[in-house]
Amino acid sequence: MSQSRLTTDDLKSRIAATLPGIRSDLEDLVRIESVSADPARLSEVEKSAQKTLELFAAEGFDAEIVRAYDGAPPAIVGEKKGPEGAPTVLLYAHHDVQPENDHAEWDSPPYEPTERADAHGDVRLYGRGAADDKAGIVTHLAAARAFGDDLPVTLRLFIEGEEEVASATLPQLLEAYKDRLAADVIVIADSGNWDIGVPALTTSLRGLIRVDVEVRTLDHAVHSGMWGGLAPDAIMAMVRMLDSLWAPDGSPAVDGLVSGPAADVEYPEERLRAESGAIEGLEWVGSGSTVERMWTQPAITVTGFDAPKVEGASNTLVPMARARVTVRIAPGDTSENAVARLQEHLEKHVPWGAHLSTKVVDTGEPIAIDPTGPAYDAARAAFTEAWEGTAPVDMGVGGSIPFIADFLENFPGASVLVTGVEDPDTRAHGPNEGLHLAEFEKVLLAEALLLRNLGG
Repeated sequence: MSQSRLTTDDLKSRIAATLPGIRSDLEDLVRIESVSADPARLSEVEKSAQKTLELFAAEGFDAEIVRAYDGAPPAIVGEKKGPEGAPTVLLYAHHDVQPENDHAEWDSPPYEPTERADAHGDVRLYGRGAADDKAGIVTHLAAARAFGDDLPVTLRLFIEGEEEVASATLPQLLEAYKDRLAADVIVIADSGNWDIGVPALTTSLRGLIRVDVEVRTLDHAVHSGMWGGLAPDAIMAMVRMLDSLWAPDGSPAVDGLVSGPAADVEYPEERLRAESGAIEGLEWVGSGSTVERMWTQPAITVTGFDAPKVEGASNTLVPMARARVTVRIAPGDTSENAVARLQEHLEKHVPWGAHLSTKVVDTGEPIAIDPTGPAYDAARAAFTEAWEGTAPVDMGVGGSIPFIADFLENFPGASVLVTGVEDPDTRAHGPNEGLHLAEFEKVLLAEALLLRNLGG
């Protein structure tokens, strides 16, 4: 049957037929411990790249593993041609995963894909990478498999192996393989949907900066009984300085950071509390609408603190303390501006003549995507069909996917669609990461419908 004659029912049947094999392929990928942040498991990252290459090669892609330089993380670049004159679509996902951390916090082994019902009775597949982002890989695979050799578009492929460690060599790869990655439409499968039963297109993401801050007040530790009350210790100075980062309501107090409006989307209070894990009686911080605070306003968090542990602590004044300050920056801001404003603020508020030093760990730019045009029309129609009449929400994301800015810069003429398989209870990056299997099937159908619509 020609692709021009494929109806929605045809594609539903094809996706259903591919689903057992796709599920098996996903489970094989999940069993590979491709933790890019762990030097001891870099061979597993190589293994996941090879497995991904084999999966797409079996579907007729002319694909290979590429690197920015010898020893750099492996990525997969490939192509499968469609009809002459058809649009070109670049499919992105990543095959590396976050560390699983303490296995005791998982209800099943993190690298043994396990199906079970969640607290709501919905069936999920649990395992590290089951959603983020090995499900993204097999979403692309399923769409290609559904069409076989009758593609409606030319497909290009870029599967990255270092997204979870900030995509350090991505700019070099995009530059080196620009001609092989150029496309009319880029589909990035590394985000999520608004809720179970409600699809979404991600149209904005916050950026981030991470800065290590060190405060020193003494050359060496001294007895707290002898010098306490006169000499400020480093923790005392650090706490005073960090406290200045927030206004009384908990909103950022750093001048010069950008804020903006967000989409008019209701985020029910009950859902917010359930998804955040907020304890009973907890008050929210900041001002403005809920989604503005989560998507289009900056947020400041201390994500690490070096100081003596409580157990075994001695009666001394600590001479030096370190903290890692993370700032999520809103669309419209830049990492350069955020770093400068944070450093200015800290220098202004370091107390009692303490010595301050800062080191930028990493940065990522925020993005705002124009969600209009033929590609977005095709996507909205595809999602609405796949979710049986429920149109997609234009969603912001408070987290960061810095590499999207690289795609926008390198391919300014392409329409960028940010989609994904995650839902509010996916728990990506945490224990018990799980893929909602019923939603997953809708995601597979939606991408197949999208490719059909783009080909039309």
